Amino acid sequence: METRILLPKQIEEAAALLKQGEVVAFPTETVYGLGANALDTRAVEAIFQAKGRPQDNPLIVHIGAQSQVQELVREIPPAAKLLMERFWPGPLTLVLKKGGLIPAVVTAGLDTVAVRMPDHPVALELLKSTGFPLAAPSANISGRPSPTRAEHVFADLKGKIPAVLDGGETGWGVESTVLDCTVSPFRLLRPGGVTLEELRTLVPVQYGTSAGEPAGEQIPRSPGMKYRHYAPEALVILVTGSGAAAKIQELSEPYLSRGEGVGVMTWNERAYLYPDLTILPMGPLGDLEALARSLYHLLREADLLGLKVLFIEGVAEDKLGLAIMNRLRKAANNREIST
Repeated sequence: METRILLPKQIEEAAALLKQGEVVAFPTETVYGLGANALDTRAVEAIFQAKGRPQDNPLIVHIGAQSQVQELVREIPPAAKLLMERFWPGPLTLVLKKGGLIPAVVTAGLDTVAVRMPDHPVALELLKSTGFPLAAPSANISGRPSPTRAEHVFADLKGKIPAVLDGGETGWGVESTVLDCTVSPFRLLRPGGVTLEELRTLVPVQYGTSAGEPAGEQIPRSPGMKYRHYAPEALVILVTGSGAAAKIQELSEPYLSRGEGVGVMTWNERAYLYPDLTILPMGPLGDLEALARSLYHLLREADLLGLKVLFIEGVAEDKLGLAIMNRLRKAANNREIST
């Protein structure tokens, strides 16, 4: 299959493919999504095939107008409506009780569906042009770092999908926040662009070990919870604490002695601490938004550079740092050292 790169002026071509039951990658404000008609079982199945994604991993349904939610769910709690009014369009996904229109393949057979309205002009125009909601996980091979540029999508899915709609580099760089609105208080399933602190200014939200999946629940209610995600080919080791630099230097020595490539993701101002390592700069010290935007690109760079191991300095887990650390732990497959 030939994979074409389409420009925003070619949105109608992308919409035509979607109307034919094809899958198309498109930009959102978070990462690129791999979209298909959320109401067409066969089209949605093509997403799983292209990505190599396990079918017990539910998808997020993207809509172009808030009014569409009522067609897709059984009920909308008043507090959820409040969040929609405040954060939509934007990087917030709400898990609600599923209506009859949504096929089981979208929700992995669950009675809930994850819905969001993206804040990207190309995504919204595409949704308007199709006239139906799009089920869309990230547009990458399952388990790989999410794509924030069309070139990332092309590298992973060339020959597997008909088209990538190129809207430039995405803005947020990490996926949407996912909030389960079927429990009280609401439960944060995946931290993202809308922070826990922002949510709690409007509604009570639980998060942490007590807010995980209920005991015995084998199918996660949100993407990004069950499987290894965001990982490059390089071995990733997350190091936190004030002694991170010394520990990274110590752990690097065996690899360097064998002539293997060793990299470190660190703040620009701390790069001098690692004279013998390949630096992947996270941005100005403490600039979490800059780090979020470049996070997945840096993870992909590690492979392009042929690194054997990639050390990453952890960040404080508040505000956007909570989402960043969530992704880094997934990338490291929970290989984390605290100093």
